[in-house]
Amino acid sequence: MHELHLVRVFRKRIEGLKHKAALRVQQDGQWRDISWQAFGRSMDYLAQALIRLGHQPQQMVGICARNMPEWTQADLGILAARGVVVPIYSTNTLEQTRYILNDAGIRILFVGEQPQFEQARQLLAEGCLDHIICFEPAVDLQGCPQAMHFAELLQYGNHEPAARELQQRAADYRMEDLLTLVYTSGTTGEPKGVMVDYSNLAAVLVMHDQRVSVGHEDVSLALLPLSHVYERYWTYYVLYRGAVNVYIRDPQAVMSVLHDVRPTVMCAVPRVYEKAYTIIHGKADTANPVRRHIFYWCKRIGLRHLEARMAGEQPGVLLKLQHKVADRLLFSTLRQRFGGRVRFLPVGGARLADEINLFFNAAGLNIKCGYGLTETCATVSCPRHDDLAIGTIGTPLDGLEVRLGADKEIQVKGPTVMRGYYNKPEETAKVLTEDGYFRTGDAGDLDAQGRLLFTERLKELMKTSNGKYVAPQVVEGTLSKDPLIEQIAVVADARHFVSALIVPCFESLEEMARQLGIEYQNRLDLLKNSEVVACFEKRINALQQHLAKWEQVKKFTLLPRPFSMELGELTPTLKLRRKAIEQTFGAEIEAMYRAH
Repeated sequence: MHELHLVRVFRKRIEGLKHKAALRVQQDGQWRDISWQAFGRSMDYLAQALIRLGHQPQQMVGICARNMPEWTQADLGILAARGVVVPIYSTNTLEQTRYILNDAGIRILFVGEQPQFEQARQLLAEGCLDHIICFEPAVDLQGCPQAMHFAELLQYGNHEPAARELQQRAADYRMEDLLTLVYTSGTTGEPKGVMVDYSNLAAVLVMHDQRVSVGHEDVSLALLPLSHVYERYWTYYVLYRGAVNVYIRDPQAVMSVLHDVRPTVMCAVPRVYEKAYTIIHGKADTANPVRRHIFYWCKRIGLRHLEARMAGEQPGVLLKLQHKVADRLLFSTLRQRFGGRVRFLPVGGARLADEINLFFNAAGLNIKCGYGLTETCATVSCPRHDDLAIGTIGTPLDGLEVRLGADKEIQVKGPTVMRGYYNKPEETAKVLTEDGYFRTGDAGDLDAQGRLLFTERLKELMKTSNGKYVAPQVVEGTLSKDPLIEQIAVVADARHFVSALIVPCFESLEEMARQLGIEYQNRLDLLKNSEVVACFEKRINALQQHLAKWEQVKKFTLLPRPFSMELGELTPTLKLRRKAIEQTFGAEIEAMYRAH
């Protein structure tokens, strides 16, 4: 494991891959590569600049920015200086950022663009910070003496005495050193700093080597925020394997860059595929009868072909021929929309509905659903390369022990489990069993092949006033399959029936209204239309037939705007912050229950 100290690993890559591209980004409409050699130089100069600024070994340094190559350059530069990286979401409120800075004792903060700089400047004025470094050259520093641009910092780091100190720090690298402090974004409660050391990260690299295949020819698109462990540790792994990591600042723009980037691998949360599924089916449903018939014929053939493969059977001659036709008519076009080179697509962070997973796998987009947490250095389980495993979240990584505790809670033990929560020994004790297993707070099961199944988040279970337990993700997953539903939040806790707040997919809804000749002035007018409400009611009732009576949505409200990260209603990985949603839409919720 000594040889797998992350900074030492990267130094070997820099030495061996010198002129090969490590990072790629679009600037002024052109894609620009940053070589391993240039990456290494920025890592050293940045570490030396930190030393000149007074940074001490194992001192915390924050990064608050959207995805850009400078994020990873700063990350590795801080680690090279033997510092501890503390990622902060670029969408955090002032209060959230202040809490992290104070809790971690951060004095130096890297920021991305003007909004993050403005927030940092306010915190600097409050005495929370000593230095601000801005990645984006266009940020107006407004004459702030404690702020500088990234390029200026690198120049400042070209310094011989600091280089000698860096050599000394490199000689002192320890596997038990803290590597990072990752604050859980948390759907409820105060964020907790998860402590991860170099031995945790070394285990991540080894375990992924045994499970996935990534090499020099691969191109990974960093779609999720680097502030989240999933994308950040995947970035480490991709670079450790010598592949190229591509950066885009705006994840909403992903579909517009896929044809340029042509990724071979790309991490995502289920929402990406849920949205794509909704758009694809929405277009099919509003197409002319011939095109609609062709789409659903192709889908049916694709699913039959996939089912045969999943059963370990050879598809028959007729099915093979039909599949070739379906591939030419539909599936090849879908693969081209994703760049045409995808090898596999890891998905995690929440449960992806089987129906959606089956559709994209039938199209030849090799989605691999895994499971993990911040406290377990991301991955706990994922499918092996040749295992389709749809409906499960794969087998636990080799080297991890997974068991089911009370209420079938998934519990994990092994070298990737965190050292604990920073400054919170009581919170740490709550999540660790006496024999050292981490309590995930998630319920699951194991199938005959030892594959893990996720059932529900125990900490999110809702109890109705009738004493019945409702797993909101199950209900939401069932209803969100409908192309007319963009987002949904179930309400049931301490209520006598289940209700839901629904954000429609307005593109599909407006197309449906046009076809039905429904006249309306604006969105609100459309949502109040009795024909529209009746349509949603009919579709919801049809979808939830297999749910138990007490789980079924009895009343719903259509909302004119989506749940928002900026308003604190979604986490950065697009999970619902239920308390915030229930506060914001309290009047709408109460109106649903007043009538009953």
